[in-house]
Amino acid sequence: MSGANGIPAERLVELYSQMVRIREFEERVKRTFAEHPGVIRGHTHLADGAEASIVGSVGAIRDGDQVFATYRCHGYPIALGSDTAAMMAEIYGRAGGICKGYGGSMHLADPARGFLGTSGIVGQNIPQGTGAAYAAQLRGRGEVVLTFFGDGASKQGAFHESLNIAAVWKLPVVFIMENNSFSATVRTEQEDANAAAGEPLSMKAKAYSIPGVTVDGSDPLAVHEAVTTAVDRARAGEGPTLIESLVYRLSAHGNSIAPPGVPLHYPEHEAISKYGAVEEYEAAKRGDPIPRFRAHLVETGALTAERAAEIAQAAQAEMQHAVDFGLESPFPEPHEALTYVYA
Repeated sequence: MSGANGIPAERLVELYSQMVRIREFEERVKRTFAEHPGVIRGHTHLADGAEASIVGSVGAIRDGDQVFATYRCHGYPIALGSDTAAMMAEIYGRAGGICKGYGGSMHLADPARGFLGTSGIVGQNIPQGTGAAYAAQLRGRGEVVLTFFGDGASKQGAFHESLNIAAVWKLPVVFIMENNSFSATVRTEQEDANAAAGEPLSMKAKAYSIPGVTVDGSDPLAVHEAVTTAVDRARAGEGPTLIESLVYRLSAHGNSIAPPGVPLHYPEHEAISKYGAVEEYEAAKRGDPIPRFRAHLVETGALTAERAAEIAQAAQAEMQHAVDFGLESPFPEPHEALTYVYA
């Protein structure tokens, strides 16, 4: 665990609290499939294991900056301050949802918080984030865009096109590749030339003459330092940075319930079910970033065991409220969908 880098103790505790809240939200989404069968329709993809990367990154920006994420997207708006009850209602497809029930898990958006949205299309948010950065450059207010994507998205043509134009125009964007070791059920080194050669994926930045950094994504302080440096560079008009944040996804690829209620979820992590790598997966769980960061904060005196327990209890109560709100919220009226159709 890296040093506090001048971050006040209370801010460190706040980062930890955000990590706990994100994990509890993800756990309640996962539990909904068993506890309330049929409530979630369509896909959900969890990012448990990436909480440190999320809060470390989002903690490096300020009001007015903007964020794009992948379909593994629940943690980012939580870190930005979005209403978790409205988020859960959205995942449940209810009118009280953050997008009035029309977006679901893979299409969350909260522009008022700077969260410009997500997509089920791999890599789509990379050019979108680049375009938002161009708009920010034109506005001239010093705004920066973070665009998150997985390691698999770096094989999309849009990744290369976006990094090229962002570098040429020195756009204020930070590209954050959260390398979670798998592209669905395929290991990264099986489909990425750099990984196959034992190289960090951040070296892709060299092709566009921009900085490329690989960081331990389970350490929020290391992530915060790397992203802060990149954000400062972008805000100063010096252009983009590519950051590879190494995380390990602790849940299986995704969950889905399709009409008339047929489960299509992955019951076990693919490290075990496909590769038989039980020891690898158990090691990843032992490296869980949340207890790791908690231990660091307790050791340095920033957090007491009692305060940690209070944070956990508050997160549980908050997410129970989110579930209750989502279940009680009505479905949107069918005719209201026409209000949100644009030509």
